[in-house]
Amino acid sequence: MKSSSSSSHRTRDIERLAGYLRPEHCAQPPPRSGPAGALWFIWDGCGITCGVITWLLVLYAQFVVAFVMLLPARNPLYSLVNGALFNSLAVLALASHARAMCTDPGAVPKGNATKEFIESLQLKPGQVVYKCPKCCSIKPDRAHHCSVCKRCIKKMDHHCPWVNNCVGENNQKYFVLFTMYIALVSLHALVLVAFHFFFCFEADWTSKLTPRRRTVILLILLCFEGLLFFLFTSVMFGTQGIEQLKKEERRWAKRSRWMNMKLVFGHPFSISWLSPFATPDHGKADVYQYIV
Repeated sequence: MKSSSSSSHRTRDIERLAGYLRPEHCAQPPPRSGPAGALWFIWDGCGITCGVITWLLVLYAQFVVAFVMLLPARNPLYSLVNGALFNSLAVLALASHARAMCTDPGAVPKGNATKEFIESLQLKPGQVVYKCPKCCSIKPDRAHHCSVCKRCIKKMDHHCPWVNNCVGENNQKYFVLFTMYIALVSLHALVLVAFHFFFCFEADWTSKLTPRRRTVILLILLCFEGLLFFLFTSVMFGTQGIEQLKKEERRWAKRSRWMNMKLVFGHPFSISWLSPFATPDHGKADVYQYIV
């Protein structure tokens, strides 16, 4: 009996029977400090710093695009169209970043592995539950404990310091939108810089507000920022999640990419997929039990 128990702890702290959960060692769940739906925020120094840097870099790009490249341009239609497009993408990127940072990623209630809660699950033969020994919680399948958030997160992908939050079930849409809009903003900025150097607008070089040397420095910095952000966000789409990195055995049905997108963005497909202000509908499911 002891050997099987230690073997389960070496994998993912799996406890196959309610009796092995030892609920008497868990305290009652702490009361919520705020009302339901309260703002979620992680007080992590590194994450807050990265989040502030992200906002400052986007605002810097908006400043250079508006005051260095578009306003001095001779063609007002060129400035109007590109200004509206660039600022719209930047606003959507910042809104997606804010939603990804301030949305509960799917934290499992802390300390819910109590005897009363386990009995309320009414476990049947063949049904199992997971217990996290770090936060004393019953966690669903594909949930992982985050050492920064100090909580178990449902469908955790990874903890991203740039959004100062875990990427999980509830905010994965906003994180994907953030990386997509940042990539589009960066690509648009690079195209504008290339056009600016190619046509070399005379009004810009003779402007008293931004002398020629300062203009060149600002554009080089913007070009470097755009390349860095574009490459970073492109790599993010190809990175593996925590389950692949830990080489965990797949216990869930393999779905197509389109089905995975519908699970992240909600279904059916609509224009709200592209909006960081629309909350995806993930449906309802019993997240604490499954059959083996």
